[in-house]
Amino acid sequence: MQSRFGKFGKTKYNALVLSAVLLAGVALAGLTINNPRTWKLGVALYTFNPYSFEGQLDKADSAGLKYVEGFTFSKSIPELQDSAIMKLSPSGIKKLKALVEKKGLKMESIYLVGGKTVNDWKKEFEIAKTFGVKYVTAEPPVNLWDSVDSLAGIYGVKLAIHNHWKGTSAYWHPDSTLAALKNHPNFGVCADLGHMPKSGINPVDALKKLKGHIIAIHLKDIAAYNDPKLVDVVVGTGVIDFPAVFKELEAQQFNGHIIIERDRQEKPSNLPSVIQTVKYYKATLGLK
Repeated sequence: MQSRFGKFGKTKYNALVLSAVLLAGVALAGLTINNPRTWKLGVALYTFNPYSFEGQLDKADSAGLKYVEGFTFSKSIPELQDSAIMKLSPSGIKKLKALVEKKGLKMESIYLVGGKTVNDWKKEFEIAKTFGVKYVTAEPPVNLWDSVDSLAGIYGVKLAIHNHWKGTSAYWHPDSTLAALKNHPNFGVCADLGHMPKSGINPVDALKKLKGHIIAIHLKDIAAYNDPKLVDVVVGTGVIDFPAVFKELEAQQFNGHIIIERDRQEKPSNLPSVIQTVKYYKATLGLK
């Protein structure tokens, strides 16, 4: 009787199966490590800051986005007297967290204002812990690097250093951000692309310098280089070369959050511009 493996024989059959498994593994690795389809596209709730926390969530949901980044100086909800999130009790934070879950959204990051003392930062890390975020975005004072790094380790979250422009931020240049990362294992980077050109920095060049440290991207655009007075424009309508940005992130095997953010407050709201950005993002990357 002929073997059920036919003319190939069992050895050759096993070799073919192994090859198929290896090829599938390579394909899976491509999807999970180096593919824009795995990037977590979301929106910074600051984009909708004129609204209460629940209103911000509603806008994010209307844009068809799953991920949101909170901010601790946001007003909360009428039930909590619209108090700033940073002033709420743990029970108040839990009510806001429940709203996020009720709407089917995920808040995996939050922008911390922090402060001038270690205790200020500890209070905000407690807020982050209650929300259950995976990382926090912040600009810690240079003299508190060691303490804030230690707190990030204690609370089990990475701190993604965010940049504003020259004259307003210690992290306006990628070299200064790299200086903060040295000997601080709990620090990473949240690269705000729209702020970089204000200081004459090409975002692609900055991303290359920050390779290996980027946790998240703040996705925004700007109309010109070297003008710190400018306010952002809709992504894809300014001077930033986003196809080159995305290509660099792919080359770095980036696998984090892409957070859309608007600083300019347009009428009646920033929702249309966020929807436009989502469409641009997907079209540029060939996503459906």
